[in-house]
Amino acid sequence: MSDALKVYENRLRRMARRQGLSLAKSRRRDTRAVDWGTYGLLDANSGTVACGDTSTGYGMSLDEIEAALNE
Repeated sequence: MSDALKVYENRLRRMARRQGLSLAKSRRRDTRAVDWGTYGLLDANSGTVACGDTSTGYGMSLDEIEAALNE
């Protein structure tokens, strides 16, 4: 992961934390999996999916996460 991408991800993690959410990254190791390398937003208290695919909890790019956090 590039340094710029890591900085961007960390900034979004802080934004999510201030809104009572947590940024989660898919832990899939199969590069052909649909949710590989994607993100989701979870409720920090309950762990339920706040934004993302309801079945996996992921499926969003960092740009989509930023747009959801800015709504």
